[in-house]
Amino acid sequence: MNPVPETYLGVWQRTLLTTTAGKRDTSTRVYWLQTSRLFADLRIPLPAPASATERAAQAGFSGVTEIVGDRCQWHRLIDFRPATGEDDIGLMRFENSEYLLEDGLDGSYHEVWERLPESVGRNWGSWLRSADGRQGCLLLAGDCFLFAAGLPRTAPAGADLAELAAQDPGWLDFELSFGRHHGGLTPWRIELSTLPARIGAALLPAEADPDRPAELLGAAGLARLGAQPPAGGWKVAPDPMS
Repeated sequence: MNPVPETYLGVWQRTLLTTTAGKRDTSTRVYWLQTSRLFADLRIPLPAPASATERAAQAGFSGVTEIVGDRCQWHRLIDFRPATGEDDIGLMRFENSEYLLEDGLDGSYHEVWERLPESVGRNWGSWLRSADGRQGCLLLAGDCFLFAAGLPRTAPAGADLAELAAQDPGWLDFELSFGRHHGGLTPWRIELSTLPARIGAALLPAEADPDRPAELLGAAGLARLGAQPPAGGWKVAPDPMS
């Protein structure tokens, strides 16, 4: 699988979704961070979710992106929501370098994506695993980061997340946190997360240098990463679909 074209690198914010069923959405906060292979996508509706039922309406996923021509497929390896069994594939068209259009293969939806100017520049990502079977990733694009930490268990395919969470709130512990690090001058402040209590917290301290990934991804940094770091910390893993 080839690296994605450089034109896709960065953080893309969705500004519009329309569907043939009549839906129009300009309020959901959607960020897609793309590296040369790995991606993460976070979707938080407004008003900000508070209850378990509202939090179950959030979405997010991470994995590997594959692009052939104008066809883009996001291979979701970890997902906030139970798997649907459907492939995530869109037809892409650049209006210009900062404005990207996506349409469903069947024409059922249309999305507008705009690249965040501060997401251009440094770009790297690492896939993570833990001893208890969790998977995650830490991705950087320019001044932005997106961290994903999956659960040590997998929800039944097609299950209703709200119903699962009503029985066991732990199904909502999947973390996707987006924010900015300001070139390492300030703590890596989380601005948006599937875990509301994480908003405003620091994913990493200011001394974590975004331009030194090997140092940043050392044992000390990975041991404290996330709201619920795994016992023994995260370990850098090989490319999950190489």
